[in-house]
Amino acid sequence: MFGAAIVTLIILTNILVAIAFGFGGQQMGLTFEESIANTPADAWLLITLGVIGVVGTASLYKYLSIRAGGKAIAEALGGHLLHQNAADANQRRLLNVVEEMAIASGVPVPPVYLIAEPSINAFAAGFSPQDAVIGINQGTIDHLDRTELQGVVAHEFSHILNGDTNINLRLIAILHGILFLGIIGYGVLRVGGHSRKNGGAMVALGLGLLVIGFGGTFFGRMIKSAVSRQREYLADASAVQFTRDPSSIADALKKIGGLSVGSTMTSKSAEEASHMFFGAALSKFAGGLMSTHPPLHKRILAIEPGWDGQFPVLKTDPLIARSSDAKPGSAELAHGFAQGGFAQANVDHVSATPDSVIEQVGHPTQDSLAVAQTLIQSTDEMLKNAAHDSYEARGLIYAMLLDKDPSIRVKQLSFLERRAEAQVPQHMTRLIEALDKADRAHLLALIEMSMPALKELSKSQYERFSQNAAELITADDRVDAFEWVMHRLLVQGLYAHFEGPQRHHGKVKSVAKVADDAAKLLSILASHSHDDLDGQLAAYQAGAKELDLAIPFAKQEHFDYQRMNAALANLRKLRPLVKPSIVKACAATVLADNHISVMEGALLQGISATLDCPLPPSIYA
Repeated sequence: MFGAAIVTLIILTNILVAIAFGFGGQQMGLTFEESIANTPADAWLLITLGVIGVVGTASLYKYLSIRAGGKAIAEALGGHLLHQNAADANQRRLLNVVEEMAIASGVPVPPVYLIAEPSINAFAAGFSPQDAVIGINQGTIDHLDRTELQGVVAHEFSHILNGDTNINLRLIAILHGILFLGIIGYGVLRVGGHSRKNGGAMVALGLGLLVIGFGGTFFGRMIKSAVSRQREYLADASAVQFTRDPSSIADALKKIGGLSVGSTMTSKSAEEASHMFFGAALSKFAGGLMSTHPPLHKRILAIEPGWDGQFPVLKTDPLIARSSDAKPGSAELAHGFAQGGFAQANVDHVSATPDSVIEQVGHPTQDSLAVAQTLIQSTDEMLKNAAHDSYEARGLIYAMLLDKDPSIRVKQLSFLERRAEAQVPQHMTRLIEALDKADRAHLLALIEMSMPALKELSKSQYERFSQNAAELITADDRVDAFEWVMHRLLVQGLYAHFEGPQRHHGKVKSVAKVADDAAKLLSILASHSHDDLDGQLAAYQAGAKELDLAIPFAKQEHFDYQRMNAALANLRKLRPLVKPSIVKACAATVLADNHISVMEGALLQGISATLDCPLPPSIYA
């Protein structure tokens, strides 16, 4: 469709230029035919190349303007960042829901932006889960209860996990190019109106380009409709699978129908981002051929076939009863946990298989959500509060990286007194005792919880934090497996936000081309997930069988993080749909003894995060 739009714009522009030349020639006493005949033959080629150049340049300009990722879109829509320690009850409830969904999905907790619009709408934006943000209208948190809000957030996470947000951002840049001719037409029209020489020709050209601009708008809306409609149905379905509660998403859609302003947006930037929203942002196209969303009643009927077609009547100034923000009871969400922590250090998953693990990549379930909720609920309150503050979050991460050896810890503390920002070491010291009591699963969850607060750092603060964390990890001249996992999660969660989104377009089609790296990865994993040599060999062979590797096992006496990083760097070059086979082989390796320990699960999470195949903590909890 984009190609057809470009061809149409080229043809129409050539015709309009011909008409403009003919009109100008008639003013000078020439006939229309004579004016066209006097036009140089290569002028038409230049016009064609000019149209392509204008479209390409405008698209590139727009792409560069949104290269910061999701936050660029949120800010353009007038959103303001919600701080993790927000006091407002509705905002706090929203942040809790987003945090649960992110941890359940195995991705960094995204920043949340609140948009001052009274309608019920939301969006997710970003080139990847690492730079993604969630945007929510004020009307959404005013009118939806917790269950309905959970359905909407689950819908948006589906877009993040399935790559829709990447497509949507690129679509904004591409479509800006075919709309730009209309913008040029408006400028030519204004200049022509004030020009005495050839002013008529310029006015005609400007009007023609404006008409072409409307044609570009038509094609743009058709393209957005073609891309967006089916994905909205799929995201609705994913939200139902995630929450196991069809009413959560259906009731949210019904409330859109019952609200006078529905899901419409008043922001000037809403037009170009209309395909990204939960509900139709442009009311005049809500039910037409060019709508970016399926009709509201069809979306509801797809979820609730027995719906009676009635919408609840909502007031613009809401006064509704909302469900409590309290978490579900421990009996409902126990899932192998004890009050205040895990029931045991290593949680056996006798029924787990490599296939059941790989099925959770990008497809979190209600079980994943239950584990995430219980992880959050059973985390020490002081540690949770620290994770939600930008100063305390730095102290929290530093404290996690302190060595158990007293002599090394003294060295680390002395380093932080010199290099950390003022007050951060004091926060760290206050948290050490509570962290010493926390198990590894809770530590990993705390890292994910800290992401939004850490993303509030300035670039210079981030650079100092990153350097300090690296120094703490290598203070004992070695990096153990868990330190590597923590570092991987920090890098995956923060690098794209501060350094720009990482765009990896894997081109390697088969594992055979990176077999040596796959063997290195499985050898390291087998060496550090099983104690005895026989168990390590059996584990490696189980993983190698999944990939048809004939390369022998190479035992690793010590965790070689540089070797691990080098192998994963090459494995990242695999095509996206090939990468899960690596994760499946890793799962087969750790499952060779029929259980996944917390350490093994953490390694799987670190590997999967690096390969952009997010796994939830439910694989080991």
